[in-house]
Amino acid sequence: MNMAVRTPDPKKLIKGATGDWEIVIGLEVHAQVTSNAKLFSGASAVFGAEPNMHVSLVDAAMPGMLPVINEECVAQAIRTGLGLKAAINLYSVFDRKNYFYPDLPQGYQISQYKQPIVGEGSVLLDMPEGVVEIGIERLHLEQDAGKSIHDQHPTMSFVDLNRSGVALMEIVSKPDLRSSEEVKAYLAKLRTILRYLGTCDGNMEEGSMRADINVSVRKPGGPLGTRCEIKNVNSMRFAAQAVEYEARRQIGILEDGGKIDQETRLYDAAKGETRSMRSKEEAHDYRYFPDPDLLPLELDPAWVDALKAYLPELPDEKKARFIAEYGVTPYDAMVLTLERASADYYEQVAKGRDGKAVANFMINELFGRLNKDSKGIEASPVTPEQLGAIVDLIGDKTISGKIAKDLFEIVYTEGGDPRQLVEARGLKQVTDTGAIEKAVEDVVAANPDKAEQARAKPTLAGWFVGQVMKATGGKANPQAVNELVKKKLGIE
Repeated sequence: MNMAVRTPDPKKLIKGATGDWEIVIGLEVHAQVTSNAKLFSGASAVFGAEPNMHVSLVDAAMPGMLPVINEECVAQAIRTGLGLKAAINLYSVFDRKNYFYPDLPQGYQISQYKQPIVGEGSVLLDMPEGVVEIGIERLHLEQDAGKSIHDQHPTMSFVDLNRSGVALMEIVSKPDLRSSEEVKAYLAKLRTILRYLGTCDGNMEEGSMRADINVSVRKPGGPLGTRCEIKNVNSMRFAAQAVEYEARRQIGILEDGGKIDQETRLYDAAKGETRSMRSKEEAHDYRYFPDPDLLPLELDPAWVDALKAYLPELPDEKKARFIAEYGVTPYDAMVLTLERASADYYEQVAKGRDGKAVANFMINELFGRLNKDSKGIEASPVTPEQLGAIVDLIGDKTISGKIAKDLFEIVYTEGGDPRQLVEARGLKQVTDTGAIEKAVEDVVAANPDKAEQARAKPTLAGWFVGQVMKATGGKANPQAVNELVKKKLGIE
């Protein structure tokens, strides 16, 4: 969606002293490529080693060392581009981006400037108001820098080059985002796509996915304002907070008659505010030229087609199929497909069963319990077979929905075969109408006043249903109880 044609949404505007303001946001997401080795060397790209253990002579910029492109990193960038429904450029060029950082030993970063490997694409966001399309400007490959550490010694800084030369994909969105909620949704969706493709693990805490956020404000539909860039935000929550703070800061300045200085800022999560880091003019005083040690990257169309043929089913396609095949709601389909492992788990359970019933139980019971324990679906103590058996027991009315929750808790904490547990622990629901009828009669006989009230106000019949369920230890079939209570009280 072109930002020029996106109609301002009144719900997304910020109220200022002089009227409404619209936020315009573009994101540059740095995603670390899933690869064993770095972009131009054979050094390990695995996270978590002792300082300077994963450094080759190329990464350390020793004289005479030549970079050699890692084919797998190129393949991963192409897969990502295809997953973003983007154009793959068969001809791209690596450039040297010259600037000084203490943890960048070459004095330049090998990146792509005018001719990136991936062109325009899009990401679809599921927002409450409907689907929002966010344009992708480009994706290019580049090296990561190392890390400078300043708090280990009173007078010295330490440099760790383990990350130096690790392959990054910089995914640049168009300025199509209009709220902090959209920023969160965009980062979540992008992470989901990358994880499905297996091209980046999306771990924001470890820095393998981080965002630079460009924020500006304008009068709704007016010309674009001056933007500020918030660097290296490493959580979705912080990204949303940074956007909210920065937008209000800029509105405050403009409403006081000031102007926005284009600059790079940092988000301080402890204080909940952005602060100035450096002026943009300085920061962008880069010198680019094609890297003389690297030939232009020319891709074989047949290779790109082969990579496309082996792409996994992506979240949007999987979501649409779940809605069509299993009859789940769009919201449930979205929740089930957020992680590839969750979607696979669901399919294992849902095959041959009521898809809606499985989705409800998974989302409400399984996901709820896993979240409580801070576990992912991969660590679930309940297998798809066990969950399927619980859903079957509800379906054939062996147990009620309430008993199912108790049974699920037993399986979750102790394990075991759900059917055997139902038998062994006497969890079967009472479907014998004779036994339920007697319980109904006893409760009605013991509460004549309430019976009269219920006859006058039928909604009060629910109290009798609750009492009968209590009297039967929650094992009576709720539907049968409801019908027999109404019959006994003479309520239609």
